[in-house]
Amino acid sequence: MSITLRMYAERKGWALQDVEVQLSHARIYAKDCEDCETKDVMLDEIRSRIRLEGDLDESQRKRLLQIARRCPVHRTLTSEVSVRSELIESAS
Repeated sequence: MSITLRMYAERKGWALQDVEVQLSHARIYAKDCEDCETKDVMLDEIRSRIRLEGDLDESQRKRLLQIARRCPVHRTLTSEVSVRSELIESAS
């Protein structure tokens, strides 16, 4: 997320000096999630807190938040994920 924000700001010529992203994880009941479709299970909730340093106006800051929500990692975490596990033969 921070890499995406830095690259975007640099491309725009914005005075972004530093980015700090703090993540936290919790398990929550889906019934407590306002925008969740499923209500009968536990969900993983990841919260990100983003600190932007530099001479940025409010519209630049809001745009960077939009960009953060569209970065590849954020999009992967918010999309449907399929995990497929399989055993493979050992090298020996």
